[in-house]
Amino acid sequence: VRLEDAGQPVEERLPVPGSALGITTMVQEVLLILDAWTSRGDVDRVMLFYSRHLSGASYSPHEVHLLPMDMEYLQELGKKDWPTRSLPVFTMDWDRLFSSLIRQHLFVSLYRAVAESMASENASRLASMQGAERNIEERLGELTAHFHQQRQMSITEELLDIVAGFTALTEQGDAEPRAET
Repeated sequence: VRLEDAGQPVEERLPVPGSALGITTMVQEVLLILDAWTSRGDVDRVMLFYSRHLSGASYSPHEVHLLPMDMEYLQELGKKDWPTRSLPVFTMDWDRLFSSLIRQHLFVSLYRAVAESMASENASRLASMQGAERNIEERLGELTAHFHQQRQMSITEELLDIVAGFTALTEQGDAEPRAET
């Protein structure tokens, strides 16, 4: 809605997964949409913005440059030493392999973004609910104390009325002459 209010058209709307089990399906749908957009030439750049969970209820905005792939990142990756002594061997066509690796990179990037966004939202909701629970407990304590105070005042008033009535009857009985037998 904010994008539309800012004059940006919204091409697709996807439901947010209700749990971690739905992330894979959503990411696959997003990848299919991205494939369609790039094959039609509708987009030349894809940026991903999401909330990255920090700790507790805190999160920060984060952005990832998805497409086109950052050439500096790929060059830096190519300069790194391989972490083990055995080098990978592949038999498939280099272009197909590279395309598959890029697709996996996109999948992992999108999956991470959705998972972290869900984690930050759920942590924020949990913190809000815990705050509300504390407020309810405090208010309940206040109301219980107020109830006990009102009840105690009511009992005290009733006892004072009984004592005052007894005192009045006793004084009235002392003031009347007694008949002697």
